[in-house]
This record gives sequence, structure tokens and C-alpha cells, in this order.
Amino acid sequence: MTRRCFAAVLTVMAVPLFAPAGAVGQTLTATTEGGTAFRTTWGDPDLQGIWTNSTTTRLERPDDLAKQEFLTDEERIAGDEERVRNSDQKPPPGQTGAYNSFWLERGTLSTRTSLIVDPVDGKLPPLMPREAMRRTERPMPGSRDRDPDGPEDRNLYERCISRGMPGSMMPGFYNHNYQILQTPEYVVILVEMIHDARIIPLDGRPHANENIQQWLGDSRGRWEGDTLVVETTNLAKVFGRGVTVFGASETTQLVERFTRTNEGTIDYQFTLTDPTEYARPWTASIPMSDLGGPIFEYACHEGNYGLENILAGARAAERTAELATNSK
Repeated sequence: MTRRCFAAVLTVMAVPLFAPAGAVGQTLTATTEGGTAFRTTWGDPDLQGIWTNSTTTRLERPDDLAKQEFLTDEERIAGDEERVRNSDQKPPPGQTGAYNSFWLERGTLSTRTSLIVDPVDGKLPPLMPREAMRRTERPMPGSRDRDPDGPEDRNLYERCISRGMPGSMMPGFYNHNYQILQTPEYVVILVEMIHDARIIPLDGRPHANENIQQWLGDSRGRWEGDTLVVETTNLAKVFGRGVTVFGASETTQLVERFTRTNEGTIDYQFTLTDPTEYARPWTASIPMSDLGGPIFEYACHEGNYGLENILAGARAAERTAELATNSK
């Protein structure tokens, strides 16, 4: 990184942290024909705040709701109660189980039956034939169905490196919280989960060279009316969902749209296009709501004790199997 680039990054991060609250965080509210517009002191739409997208609504529509786009209030309440009961069940003998509902911050079901809104059936598009064959012929890295030989056999999320994109902007279980900061030249999205930070220029600069690939990709933003449009390319190639929470390839392109609809809500949508993986683009809608409090340190780091214990357990299982074989 050049000194000039490094200084620019420091400037972006320092302005929201050290400038007076009235100079950065202040929101101006103006009444328009369409309702209320939230503006920064320099006139851009104001997305600043601490938001959450926690929800138990699935990415894909369940098969038993194939022809139902929305839930009734009764169905939504019953579904939430059922998921709490399921998460509190005791694990089978010999298994440690996972977190119960006390530890989870999954939110509640929305009225939609899937986060995917396009295709209209709420399902991911079919995989391209070559991609489908590749997933069948090769074992998925990071699979929990086999013991890991080393840390590289576990996914980036378990190694506390990144969830990648679009996984970093998708809900699931806990810590799906985001702090959005703005200056006239940048938008910064601080992700609580694995402390990822997205620094998005707004000055119209071109994307980085295609040979530069990153877990969160290379993002560029622009304003279209009251909507922040973010285009992300240069994503690091990963093998499906086994390496990051939701995998990408070098041909993946993301277009995100952030629109503040009222004081406590951002309409967030992204469209993923990848001609080598999916037969067509697909779009997910994941509203973000005011968290009502701060985000906290996500004390996860590469080389954490959890990963050490996973590897130690795998070696112990191998020794047990070897002793059993030798005793025959």
C-alpha cells in the first residue's frame, strides 16, 4: 500500500471517530412529495446508524410453501415458536450439539417466505452444468463430514478470517449487526461478525486490476436518487459455501442497493450475477432495522482455541481408530 493510499484510509476512518458528532452523525430531515428524506449535513442520503438484519426467514422458500410468497401473522408466530423449540432440543448421545436459543440472535420470521425475491419461486437458480458436475465430483472444502488434516481444511468463517461476500451481508444466527458511517467521499460498513470493514469509495474511480482479488471484493458506490448503489467485483475465488458462508468465484458480480425508508429501516437488496455458476442472476431482499444499541467486539481471531481443539479432536479420533485396528 502506498503512503498516499494509507493516509487516505486513515483519514476515512478517523473522520467518523474523532470529528464532532454534529459534523458527521447529524441527520437533516426534509419533507418531500414522497415522504421524509434523511440527509447528511452535506446533502447525501443518510444511512448512518447501527443496524441489524437478523431474521429466521430462510434464503430459499421451503418446499411446503412453494406457492406461498407471504405468511399470515398466525403462521409467522407459530413458525417462530417452533424454531425456538427445535433449537432447545437436547443433542443425541455422544454429540455436543450447538447453541440453544439463549445464545442465538436470529431475530424473527418476516412476512416473506424467503429472502430470495427473484426468481419468483424463492429458489436459487439452477447451477450451470459444469458447476453442478464440479460440486458432485470434488469434495467440498471445509466439510464437517470428514476430519481436517490442518486449518486449511476448515472454512474461513471457522478460522475467523471472513465470511466473504455476499455472506457478510446475510443473516443466520447471531451478531448480524452493522455500523454505517459516511463522509462525502466514502461509505464505511463495519460488520460486527468477524469484524470485517468495507470501505466504499464514491468518487467514480475504476475498479482495481482484475488480478487483485479479495474476500470482500472491490466495491464502488454511487447515489441514484435516495439509493446507494454498490457494485462489487474482484471477489476471491472460493469453492462454493464450504470456504466462506456463501461462496463466490472470480466471475461473481454483486450489485447492492441501500434505501432508507424511515427512521428505523433500510431497504437492503442485492443481486448476484455469476454466469459460470448460476443459470441466471438472483436477488435477495434483507431489510435492516435499527439495532437500538451499540455493536460489540467480536473476539474471534485466526488460530483461536476452537480451531486448535477441532484439530486435536481429529487427531484423537485417528489414534482411537488406529488402536482399534491394531488390537484386532
